[in-house]
Amino acid sequence: MKICVYGAGAVGGLLAARLAQGGHDVSVVARGAHLTAILKDGLRLASEGKQTATRLRANNDPEKLGAQDCVIVAVKGQSLPEVAAGIAPLLGDTTTIVTAMNGVPWWFFDRLAFGGGRLHLESLDPGGALSRAMPTGRIVGCVVHLSASTPEPGLIRHNMGNRLILGEPGGRNTARTAAIVEALKQAGFEAEASAFIEKDFWVKLLGNVSFNPVSALTLATADRMIANGYVKDYMVAIMRECLAIGRAVGVDADIDPEARMDMARKLGVFKTSMLQDMEAGKKLEIDGLLTGTLEIAKKAGVAAPFTESLAGLARLRAESTGQYK
Repeated sequence: MKICVYGAGAVGGLLAARLAQGGHDVSVVARGAHLTAILKDGLRLASEGKQTATRLRANNDPEKLGAQDCVIVAVKGQSLPEVAAGIAPLLGDTTTIVTAMNGVPWWFFDRLAFGGGRLHLESLDPGGALSRAMPTGRIVGCVVHLSASTPEPGLIRHNMGNRLILGEPGGRNTARTAAIVEALKQAGFEAEASAFIEKDFWVKLLGNVSFNPVSALTLATADRMIANGYVKDYMVAIMRECLAIGRAVGVDADIDPEARMDMARKLGVFKTSMLQDMEAGKKLEIDGLLTGTLEIAKKAGVAAPFTESLAGLARLRAESTGQYK
């Protein structure tokens, strides 16, 4: 399979390296020092106690890479407008676009019964630019249950987990989903197809919408947030609001917030992706996690005061350091 990973950061770089090692024709869209390092020394991967270097095509100009069988979009939400502006040269008549990212995807309402496919998340896709560049008919959603980091340009460190859940919007899976799941399995991932990918996104969102922004505010690792009774109760309240929002639009995550806390507790000491971005001075993924969730709440008529307060605090904190606009 000819695959381009658009955004070869922590998760995208891990996917690219493993798929290339599995024999696929893999290229990456990258930029800056990361691109320079990949071109010089290959895409280096530290995983399971060993380090490998994989030579693959890398460029900051998608036009130089040509049409693909599959494009994996593995960027933070704030980088999606750049992807929409540049992805066209990678798309042939049958190219699949896999969205491997956190938060609410811009296409969330497109195949849901709620709203009859007429609702649009303007906060995530202003003017519909993402939808035009990456139409729902090409999309396979991917929920990522693993952790990776980029300790230096050109190097991906795989920290924990291998699970990937994939599915087409509204549960209408076709052969494209099966082919990608199989490719990822052969690359060493615990990949599986979902009959309702929107639910899987929402299950992941419960943790992301609470742990990520709170960690950016407190600069605390997950174990410390859980150990603080006030903070833990605040995050549970946000999870409960998130559950109610999902249920109101027909997406029931069907998980108890206390059980979700137990899942995080078992992982021990770890930094959320947003805390890593905060410490690195990168832009924070606030809209995909919080703003989009609150827009859904408004459309569904669900009150979410705890989530609103967290959104306000997280935005102001990030604005103060130039990490959100």
